[in-house]
Amino acid sequence: QVQLVESGGGLVQAGGSLRLSCSASGRSFNSAAMGWFRQAPGKEREFVAADRWQGTNTYYADSVKGRFTISRDNANNRVYLQMNGLIPEDTAVYYCAADLPPWGSRYYLPSMYEYWGQGTQVTVSS
Repeated sequence: QVQLVESGGGLVQAGGSLRLSCSASGRSFNSAAMGWFRQAPGKEREFVAADRWQGTNTYYADSVKGRFTISRDNANNRVYLQMNGLIPEDTAVYYCAADLPPWGSRYYLPSMYEYWGQGTQVTVSS
């Protein structure tokens, strides 16, 4: 069955870095638009980053632009989110999501994505 699994979360001090991984199985996601979202306690799921075409068409939320980078390793059917300069406001459960063709255009909306991982916790202490 098709599955996305996130890993790499943890506890880090402000200013530190983490690299989240999203491993896909069950099929190739090379042609999929991939997204990262996060959800903090008591808040709605929030767009973080997206790659609509194999690393060539990337988008970022204003809150993370310049600090986070989405990338893809097609050979291993994997997507990454490199997070640098972490701040306490980044604390959330981070989710990986995939949208297979035909692609939607609203990459910033959770409703565009058909497949989701279970999430990985990122906690940033001050």
